[in-house]
Amino acid sequence: MIQATIDAIRNGQSDAYSSIVRHYQRPIYIYCCRLLGDDTEAEDAAQDIFVKAYRSIGRYEPTGSFSSWLYSIAYRHCLNILRRRKLQRKLQGLIMRDDRMPGPETLVDERTFSPPLEDALRRLSAFERSLLVLSVFEEKTYPEIAAIIGKNPDAVKKRIGRAKRKLRAMLEEDGEVEAWNKQETLWQTRS
Repeated sequence: MIQATIDAIRNGQSDAYSSIVRHYQRPIYIYCCRLLGDDTEAEDAAQDIFVKAYRSIGRYEPTGSFSSWLYSIAYRHCLNILRRRKLQRKLQGLIMRDDRMPGPETLVDERTFSPPLEDALRRLSAFERSLLVLSVFEEKTYPEIAAIIGKNPDAVKKRIGRAKRKLRAMLEEDGEVEAWNKQETLWQTRS
């Protein structure tokens, strides 16, 4: 069914793309939210991802799933946003003197309450966070994640295991063993 829609788009029926957007909009938005940690930024990212996917649909090869191809675009797009964000913060740190008021983004970040798991996820690297989001929240298989990030499934499995151990250590250090236990139970059903 998805291939028929892609073929229709390739044949000039651009309105057929709306069915792809409807089907994947919520999962891609949620993925972006979890990776970026900001609803507004995730909305913008999701829109950009669907525009990029539309423009690149002629290059989609049905060797892998369309979902993996779309998540691959989302993965790279979100990592670029996170890299830019990190660079901007470094530049702001160089420009701003200590006696200046913090920017609105810093104030919002300071006032935002996040559950222990979300807080710990934010402290992981963007790559580690992406692996866990894809595996646990998006319920992607190791081969699907491998296709998204361009690694082999065995390497993905090992890296996800390392990211889980790192997350566990963070939650235990924060005294959030209960949050870890709940999450670990969920992950055991997926592994």
